[in-house]
Amino acid sequence: MRVLGFDPGLSITGYGCVTGDIIRPAIVEAGIFRLTKSGQPAGSIGDRLVELEADVQALVERVQPDLIAIEGMFAHKDHPGTVVKMAHARGVILLVARRNGVEVCELKPAEVKKAATGSGRATKGQMQESVQAMFALPELPKPADLADALAIAACALRRHQIESMTS
Repeated sequence: MRVLGFDPGLSITGYGCVTGDIIRPAIVEAGIFRLTKSGQPAGSIGDRLVELEADVQALVERVQPDLIAIEGMFAHKDHPGTVVKMAHARGVILLVARRNGVEVCELKPAEVKKAATGSGRATKGQMQESVQAMFALPELPKPADLADALAIAACALRRHQIESMTS
């Protein structure tokens, strides 16, 4: 089973494709799509979404996932506009999944944090350390969007394998 996890955003979208089992997941491919280039003005939302769609489509064709995992929607009280921006990027990822006939698994952020660290309120640093240990990486996965995408994929892989064992 190959699971492709996404941490969606309009500036940076992290992705991680994992395979293996609950005890020893392995990274197939991981990285980020940087939709705003350093030192350049951000393109329009439409331009960034078109770029994201092309990047996600190419990735799906390359890694051939069995499942796409993505964080569910959440609104932070101090940053309510973030949920709207995240919704745009999520929509593109969900569209590409549908077009390619790939099943989608939505996970709550607290569920991913708890699966990765044991705490549903883990910090970004704790998530990075946990992902580093989970995949035996020589250094912290950076940026945090990359670590989050790998954690999302690993959590979905774990959930799918547990559900397969109990059904």
